[in-house]
Amino acid sequence: MNQKKRYLLIITIVFVCFLLFKNYINTDLKHEENKVVKIGVCTYKASDTFIASIVTELEKIIKEEEQLRETTIKLDISDAKESQLTQNEQVQKYIALDYDVICVNIVDRTSAASLIDQAASAQIPLVFFNRQPVEEDMYRSDSVYYIGSNAKESAIMQGELIIEAYKQNPELIDKNQNGIIEYAILEGEAGHQDTVIRTEYAIKTLEEKGLELKRVAGWCANFDRNQAAALVEQWLSHEQEEIELILSNNDDMALGAADAIEKLEGESIAIVGIDGTPQGREAVDKGTLLGTVVSDQKLYARQIFTLCDALIKGEEFVDQLELEDNKYMWMPWGKYI
Repeated sequence: MNQKKRYLLIITIVFVCFLLFKNYINTDLKHEENKVVKIGVCTYKASDTFIASIVTELEKIIKEEEQLRETTIKLDISDAKESQLTQNEQVQKYIALDYDVICVNIVDRTSAASLIDQAASAQIPLVFFNRQPVEEDMYRSDSVYYIGSNAKESAIMQGELIIEAYKQNPELIDKNQNGIIEYAILEGEAGHQDTVIRTEYAIKTLEEKGLELKRVAGWCANFDRNQAAALVEQWLSHEQEEIELILSNNDDMALGAADAIEKLEGESIAIVGIDGTPQGREAVDKGTLLGTVVSDQKLYARQIFTLCDALIKGEEFVDQLELEDNKYMWMPWGKYI
């Protein structure tokens, strides 16, 4: 073979290799582009208004991101209906189906260890949200995260909101003008950390600001509107003392209190909630509730997606997020009155 033919053969071989390599790269990229991203979301109770609002916003974000990225993002929502056993099975299903990330609104915050260990064994990151696992469980794996709001901050703001309303119009809170605020409190789940913290610091804030308080009634309504309505109806029917203020650990129970007052055709009572659900804000606008403390559900959902997206992309993307102790993302609160 002469030198010219040898030269042409080498060029041909190089060109063929280039085409094969280019085809391999394009095929690999196309495979990545067509990859279905799978995100599982386990809620403790789908009927919880605040959680439902977050899920609705997350579904909207997923649809928008699918269009922008021209890729498929599978979002699967599960409702544990307040059963930890059911939620365990739901998480196990997502693990078995090799989901990219699993988000858990845990039923029982003391039961996270098993879920964390199973997900870690499968190398699937877990993002807990809204209901915070006990602290030691959060460190069982490097791939465990929490997105939520500070309960103490929300309670302090709830107290401040009442103080501001009282300063503007004392008779709105102290209807009998005796200088003592006769109040009732609707608490969430017994033993739940948010229940304990929201109750303690709302009352403490009022007392520290100089209001004289007298507790007339109070009980757990499990963050549920219907349970709260039944409780308040009972209080208003049997309590001898006037209730001037109802503090509620969340908006659903605050709205339940308003339902009971409307049913009994009673005089208006100052009612204050926490969460800032769409229904809660609407009730404030109508004057049914005095106010609420807002955790923006759109922002909440966006942050959940942002963290999930970073976890799927890789560690370097997670490092770019502002996470406390590389695990916690805290949502801000705001007053709505």
